[in-house]
Amino acid sequence: MNDWEKILDERFGCDNVIALATCENNCPHVRNVNAFYENGSFYIITYALSDKMKQLENNPLAAVSGEWFTAHGTAENLGFIGNEENRSTSDKLRTVFYEWIDNGHVDFNDKNTVILRIKLTDGVLFSQGKRFDITF
Repeated sequence: MNDWEKILDERFGCDNVIALATCENNCPHVRNVNAFYENGSFYIITYALSDKMKQLENNPLAAVSGEWFTAHGTAENLGFIGNEENRSTSDKLRTVFYEWIDNGHVDFNDKNTVILRIKLTDGVLFSQGKRFDITF
C-alpha cells in the first residue's frame, strides 16, 4: 500500500463530511455530504430524485474535496440500498454511518434511497508538508 493510500484510508475510511461538486448547464453546484472512502471510491447514501442525482445523470463527472484533499471522479448510481447486490456495501455503510443512519433521515423502504459511488480518477493530497499527485 502506498503512503497516500494509507493516508486516504485513515482520513476518509470512516464517516466524513466532504464537498461534492456537480455541474449543470456549465454552472457548478457544491454541497456537503456524508461519505465513506474505500479502494479509490467514495460512497454516499442519497435520494435518487435529488438535484445532485439529476445533475450526475446528465453529466457523471464530479469533484470532491475533504481534509487537504481534492479529486475528480465519475459518479455511478448503484441503485436501491436494499437491493441484494448492494447488501455488502449497504451493511458497511450502516456500520460506518451508525451515529445518524437510523435517525429517520434515511428511509430504507423507499426505492429512491440509493447508493452513489464516486469512482476517483485523479487527485491531490497534502500531508505533513508533502504533496501527492494521485492517479487512481
